[in-house]
Amino acid sequence: MQSFTLFPAHSSWLDMASASGSSYLLVFAAEIGDKSQLVCMALAAKYRATPVILGAALAFIVLNSLAVLFGVAIASWIPQSVMTAIVALLFAVFGIQALRNSEDEEVESIERSNRNVLVTTFLLITLAEFGDKTQLAVVALSATYIPLAVWIGATLALISTSSLGVWAGRTLLQKIPMDLIHRFSGVLFLLLAMFAGWETYQLLNL
Repeated sequence: MQSFTLFPAHSSWLDMASASGSSYLLVFAAEIGDKSQLVCMALAAKYRATPVILGAALAFIVLNSLAVLFGVAIASWIPQSVMTAIVALLFAVFGIQALRNSEDEEVESIERSNRNVLVTTFLLITLAEFGDKTQLAVVALSATYIPLAVWIGATLALISTSSLGVWAGRTLLQKIPMDLIHRFSGVLFLLLAMFAGWETYQLLNL
């Protein structure tokens, strides 16, 4: 049996750079407009940018580490239908909560939520992306290229797309009244919940 090595001895730093660059471009292109980026945009529209980015980065570091170290086996621990159902429920709860926020509750709600927004971002993205196409792509790339290089490229790509989502949430939506931002976030989360629910339905009927 071939031993697992993050950086094979026969590989050069040029190979490392090439594999990282290829992984970055592939994952970046795959994640533009994906649900993790939309989650970051919705959260950043309501909360501070720093904990959202940190939470997303930690989630992708964990997910990509699992993908590289354990491969496809991670997707078999918990049925994919269960994961998508949990994601749908979480998105629905966040959507309803955002839509119910009133201007009187705005300051208190945001101040309280900011304490936990890093954990919230981490959990939402971890559950949403667990066993997703990007994670499976990292598994496949790790089997073909240098695993450490794939991890670096994929993780940087995911952090980049998440940062773009945060930037959109903090700039494009900056001049919009907070009440409308609550509604936008709520509708977006509910749409993501419906999408995850549809995925659950399809998985259960395979």
